[in-house]
Amino acid sequence: MEQSMHPTPISLERSKQVARLRRSRTFRRNVPLLLMFLPVVAFYVVFKYIPMAGVVIAFKSYNFADGIWGSPWVGLKNFQLLFNNPKSLLIIRNTLMLSLLHIVAGFPFPILLAIMLNEVKKAWFKKSVQTLVFLPHFLSWVIVGGIVVTVFSQQSGVINHWIAQWFGQPFPFLYNETSWVAIFIGSGIWKEAGFSAIIYLAALSTIDPSLYEAASIDGASKWRRIWHVTLPGISPTVVLMLILAMGKVMEVGFDPVYTLQNSVVAGVSEVISTYIYTLGIQKGEFSLTSAMGLFESAVGLVLVVTSNAIARRFNQGLW
Repeated sequence: MEQSMHPTPISLERSKQVARLRRSRTFRRNVPLLLMFLPVVAFYVVFKYIPMAGVVIAFKSYNFADGIWGSPWVGLKNFQLLFNNPKSLLIIRNTLMLSLLHIVAGFPFPILLAIMLNEVKKAWFKKSVQTLVFLPHFLSWVIVGGIVVTVFSQQSGVINHWIAQWFGQPFPFLYNETSWVAIFIGSGIWKEAGFSAIIYLAALSTIDPSLYEAASIDGASKWRRIWHVTLPGISPTVVLMLILAMGKVMEVGFDPVYTLQNSVVAGVSEVISTYIYTLGIQKGEFSLTSAMGLFESAVGLVLVVTSNAIARRFNQGLW
């Protein structure tokens, strides 16, 4: 009985051979997928990981003559200069404000759009709306900025043309800080909401239709079905997207701000990305802007880890 309970060396060797054969077959079967994945790996290695070596510029007094490795070390001096500058603190505040406003106002919008589209029964209407809200994603911010100026310009804007006819005086939408922030957030939602809604529509398609049928039999109204079936069904996707969004809190895109900002509203429109462009590219202060970029990445990392830790308490973390 004892011999039958313990595998012999021959059977162990046989099981190892079978395992190796299975791994070999699995690898051969997945070769096409691995080959498709190689360009993605190459992209991240070349454009994401290798450039990380340049982070050392943040701790050096960089100059072209000595290069990245030959430039003298200055330790945390660049960070001290950065955070002792009142303008830097203003820029960090603007970045946080615009990004948090975009999350608060813009994050729920694709979810609501996806839920509304999911409730539409007419296929032609659903496809038409999907196409219309998805198209702005393919427009560059230069085009979007031109559309915004055409609509809200004080001199020739469509809206101000009507306002001048009705009230006699146009309103400076793009030269008022409050209205500029509202237009900036609204244009971002208009451009990206349709694309983000696709992710939630894919999540909605995985919900078992029998759950809706059971809820209907129990007498649940449409709003109750959405609240008790739809939202719990897509909650993992919502949490995932929220964690990823929190990682970009300090990353307000350069294109949308640069195409819409002007000197009058610089007090709210100057953000880290435009500051890096002005100070680093135009004035050659590479060390200071590298320190700012490193600070931005560090804050994003902390926010992602914190958001994931909170989500894990509800069993929905990213890792």
